[in-house]
Amino acid sequence: MTTTETPKKPNHTTPVKRVLAFLRNTWRGLTSMRTALVLLFLLALAALPGALLPQRRLNAPKVDEYITAHGWWGTLLDKLEFYDVYSSVWFSAIYLLLMVSLVGCLTPRSFEYFKAMRAKPVLTPRKLARMPHHRVAGVERPVEKVLEEANARLSGWRRVQRDEGDGVHSISAERGYLRETGNLVFHFGMLGLIVFFALGKLFSYEGQVIVQADGSQFCNGGIYNYDSFNAGLRVDGTEMAPFCLKVDDFDARFTAAGQADYFHSNIQYQAGEDLKSGTWRPYGLEVNSPLRVDGVRVYLLDHGYTPKFTVTFPDGSVRTMATQWRTAVPATMTAEGATKFDQPGITDEVQRRTRQLAVTGLLAPTPQLHGGILTSVGPELNNPQVAVDIYRGDLGLDAGRGQSLFEIDQSRVADGRLKKMTRLNMQVGQVTTLDDGTKVKFDGVGQWVGLQVSHDPTQVYVLGFAIAMFVGLGASLLVKRRRLWVRVRPGGEGEAGTVIEVAGLARTDQAGYGEEFQRISERLITGEKGS
Repeated sequence: MTTTETPKKPNHTTPVKRVLAFLRNTWRGLTSMRTALVLLFLLALAALPGALLPQRRLNAPKVDEYITAHGWWGTLLDKLEFYDVYSSVWFSAIYLLLMVSLVGCLTPRSFEYFKAMRAKPVLTPRKLARMPHHRVAGVERPVEKVLEEANARLSGWRRVQRDEGDGVHSISAERGYLRETGNLVFHFGMLGLIVFFALGKLFSYEGQVIVQADGSQFCNGGIYNYDSFNAGLRVDGTEMAPFCLKVDDFDARFTAAGQADYFHSNIQYQAGEDLKSGTWRPYGLEVNSPLRVDGVRVYLLDHGYTPKFTVTFPDGSVRTMATQWRTAVPATMTAEGATKFDQPGITDEVQRRTRQLAVTGLLAPTPQLHGGILTSVGPELNNPQVAVDIYRGDLGLDAGRGQSLFEIDQSRVADGRLKKMTRLNMQVGQVTTLDDGTKVKFDGVGQWVGLQVSHDPTQVYVLGFAIAMFVGLGASLLVKRRRLWVRVRPGGEGEAGTVIEVAGLARTDQAGYGEEFQRISERLITGEKGS
């Protein structure tokens, strides 16, 4: 007995075909709407660490403090780029995949949509009685009259009238195409929002600067004019919009409970041709009323106090300094800081470094003493006082390393290079004399304002696409897609002169089409005017 084996079909799949099949299947999966929704959810999830954890671009000292406080866990988060979320590899990967997915998903859907918009409504079904909504009635009006009235009442519908033979005519109508339009507008708005948000990160910048409210000026001439500056990836500080502003004054009002109620600063600015002519234009800068000039917005963010001190050195030279102090207690605007002096006229470098002065301490806008300890009970300037320590020695101003504007280098105090000469509370106008005859006078208190300069060339586009998203979402949720068919034929034996058959089908699961169908069909049958 012999057996015959069925020959196996040869496998013609080559490695190249397998690779192409893998790429094709991957692309189909990536460009599906389900994948786009998953990536959108992952993007929202990936943005959470950026809101919950300190970010290095915004506050590097806070990040270092967080890492120190959380040990190995803080270090691990740093290695995983959780303190640089929006520039991290994993966030950028999700961002780019979402854009690719949306483009690949929306492109074929757009072509299909435009084809559907150009297509005629579907043929009238042979058996309208099978539709969810159906009515039949006989009328005495002629067929032509009924068709004319039906076309008039369905004027807002996309419709086509067909002759089915033997005197039978039908109208196929459809409405609610804006539902799919809204769906596409929503997704294209989302895509545009993502694209222009990314472009904004490339070409935008944001800087903060403190300016004394005594006529001092600030010019947007470069990144080094700012106290802090966050630049986009394509911003190098060489093509910033040139403008200058002058802060004339600042007015703050507070409630009886000490809460800030009103911030206003009278400023002057010049840009464009004004820079050449020297023309200054006035503007009232408020918290919710930024100055907009040459694509740049200037915001009033903060304010604080600037104590003014005058030092008279033993050789008779006088130096006056007004350095801003930072707000330590926002509720009472209690400020702390350091005002540093370098004695003029000394040519010997060693002697000059040993005779530098620093006035450090606390400023109380509305002072109150508790057992000799100065505190503030309110934010307004009401006979302000300072509690200061005066140091003399080497402040490290020439050490080649940056140091805080608001404090002195405590390591120099520890090793004796800075020595505390006195500690006291001072009122405005009060003078204290040091052991070498140096006099320090507290002249009074000025004010400073914190300004933020923001430039984002894509903000209008981001706003436009955001509005488009909401409009598209509203259309896709509120517009109902539905179809309506009307068949008109001459009546037979025992029937009225004309028989009208109306049927309807809702193409969405939304409720409400039953009432609309009853209203339209009733008017079609009775000939009542209206839509």
